[in-house]
Order: sequence, then structure tokens, then C-alpha cells
Amino acid sequence: MSHIRPLIPLLVTAGILIGGNGLQGTYIALRGSAEGFSPSIIGMIGAGYSVGFAVGCIYVTRLLRAIGHIRTFAAMAAIAASASLSVSMIIDPAFWFVMRFVIGIAVASLFATVESWINAKVTNANRARTLSVYRLVDLSSVTIAQYIIPAAGIDGSVVFNIIAIALTLSLVPISLADKSGPAPPEAVAFDLKAVWRISPLAVVGVVSVGLSMAAFRNIGPIYAEAIGMSITSIATFMSAGIIGGVVLQYPLGIYSDKLDRRRVILWTTFGSIVTGAYLSFGAGASETANIIAVFLFGAFSMPLYSLCSAHGNDYAKPGEHALVSAGLLFYWSAGATVGPLLASILLEYYGPQAFFAYTSFIFLGFMIFTLRRMRARPSVPPSQRTWRFRPLLRTSAYFNKLAGPPDKDERE
Repeated sequence: MSHIRPLIPLLVTAGILIGGNGLQGTYIALRGSAEGFSPSIIGMIGAGYSVGFAVGCIYVTRLLRAIGHIRTFAAMAAIAASASLSVSMIIDPAFWFVMRFVIGIAVASLFATVESWINAKVTNANRARTLSVYRLVDLSSVTIAQYIIPAAGIDGSVVFNIIAIALTLSLVPISLADKSGPAPPEAVAFDLKAVWRISPLAVVGVVSVGLSMAAFRNIGPIYAEAIGMSITSIATFMSAGIIGGVVLQYPLGIYSDKLDRRRVILWTTFGSIVTGAYLSFGAGASETANIIAVFLFGAFSMPLYSLCSAHGNDYAKPGEHALVSAGLLFYWSAGATVGPLLASILLEYYGPQAFFAYTSFIFLGFMIFTLRRMRARPSVPPSQRTWRFRPLLRTSAYFNKLAGPPDKDERE
């Protein structure tokens, strides 16, 4: 864990930031429902955040080069906090859409700053483990934040104030830490084709995560409400999914650092399909069954972004990590723009059972693509294949057979 120690101030900053931002996603959905907004309107507000997120990804590399990591973070945190406070002043779907758009721009810049900083400080040998710790911080802070909602209540501006305080306080650890931030990225254009060439699998993976998990974050509370859960139970339901992601995050990171990451990605995607299908067709309205199943759903699906990001960054050259981080966040936001809107429409017209059927369908498509991409390379670099866990190797060998022999003339 020695490689984590220099990143502790950055991880503390990320925890405070992500907790406030994660709280906002759940609260906006519940507050909008209490104000009489339809699920499709709430989905549209969620899409506004994702569109802003995409815009932020396009311009963040220019900001990082112009003013550096710390000053970029400070400026964007101030904008996000101010926009969050303004949401409580005017209860109107159009205004909320605009403010969520602004918040999306700021948060994309914040996340890209943090992730490019982390990726610049680690190596391929410990990248996934480090990103898993980052995701553990992410999921833990979001889990704790969920219970602020039942404690503070939906009405009033208290939760919005807490969100703004968290976004502002995220500046403190990074400002007081040592000044040895990464060098500004090289003057490379924001090039989505270049990111695709570096790793098609990472791109399709983060799009799939955006389509499915952004829907879970934004519309999951509406699903839980639709099957009859109370506010406290909704917080528990959302937290269970996030806690599940915490459980497997680091073990999967270790495994993927030692072997072909695609094997881990394949298995976690398969688990996401099965648990999503159970939530849709087996759990029904049982609160206990839904909470247990969503815990397992989160355990498999939540680590997918960091696994795909690590896979993409494995092939980034020095100076390209900011481009890859921003590019993958952009692709994620493209999926996250459509995901909540599409999922909310399906839920509104076909009932809550359609929600997790939708996520299973998305992950099934990604699993098929992963099998196809496993033909593109015979394996990861030998330096990463230093550890074996035989039961998983036997089962992953079965998936390798499904994928067929690698195409020697095709490159990742």
C-alpha cells in the first residue's frame, strides 16, 4: 500500500467531493418526485447533468494545461457549490436542468483532474488496485451520504446546503497537501478517435456503465419508491447497491492487475446481467429480496468503470493519461445522458420491472463485445501475469473458448 500514501490528500478530497455529488443525485430524484415531477422529467434533469459532464470533459484538458491541476480543481469546486445552492432557490424543472448542466461541467472537470492525477502517479503494475481504492473512497462516501436524506428530510434547503458545504470543503485537503502535483498534460487535442484507438473495450465499457449505472443512481430511487419503499428504505436500497460495489472493488483490482483485465471485466459483467435479471423478474416487491439482490448487483456492476479505465490507461503513453481520463469520462457521459432518460421512460410506461431488465440488456451487449475483443489480443503483457487463482482461471478459460482464438492482425 506504499503507493497509496502520497495520494491520501487527493483521496480525502475525492471522498468529500464525491459524497456531496452522490447525495445530490439521489436527492434531486426524490425532491423532484415530491414536487410532482414525472419520472421522465426527472430523467431529463439527470440528462442535463450528463450533457454538462460531456462538455466539461471536452475542455478540462485545456484548463489543466493552462492553470494546472490544483487551480482547476479550486475553480470548478466553487462553481459546483454555487450552482448547487441555487437549485434550492427556484423549484422549476427547466431551471434545475440548467443548473444540473452547469454542475455537470464542473464535476466532470473535477473528476478528470483527480483521475488524471492518480493515473499519472501510478504504474500498470498497481493501476487497478489504486483505482479500486479510489472507487472504494467513492462508494463509501456516497453510501454514508445517502442517510443524510432521511435524517434531514426532503423539504427545505438543508440538504442543498450540505451538498454545497461538502463541495467547498473538498478544497481543503488538496490545498494543504504538498505541491508535487503532476505536470500539466501535453498540448494534445481532445481526440475521441485517439481514445478509441487506445482501447475500444474501455470505451464500450464506460458507455455501458453510463447507460446502466447513471440510470441506477438517478432513477433507482424512483424504482424503489414505485415498489412501495419508504424514504429510509430507499436510502438503504441505494446504499446496499453502493456497499456491494465496495466489497469486490479491491479484490477485483488485485486480480486484474495480475492477469488479463478482460477476464475480470467479463465475469463482473456476467454477474451484473444475472443479478439485474433477478431484480426484474424474481425479487418482486419484497423489500428484503430487493436489498439483497441490489447489493449483489452493485458488487458486480460498480467496479466496472475502474476496471475499464485501468484497461484503457494501461495503453496510454506518458502525457496521454489526462486525454484518456477525459475521453473515457466523455464516453461515460454520453451513455449517462441517454441512460436515465431511457430508463425513466421504460419505468413510467412498463412499470418498475422494466428498470433492471434494461440494465441487464445493456450489460449483455457489453459482454458480447468483450468476448469479441478477446480475439484482438492473445493476453495482457507477461509482466502482469504473475499470480494465479485456479478456480477462476478454469472458468475464465471457458469464456476464452467462447471468444475463440485471437486475431493476430487486429490490435487493441
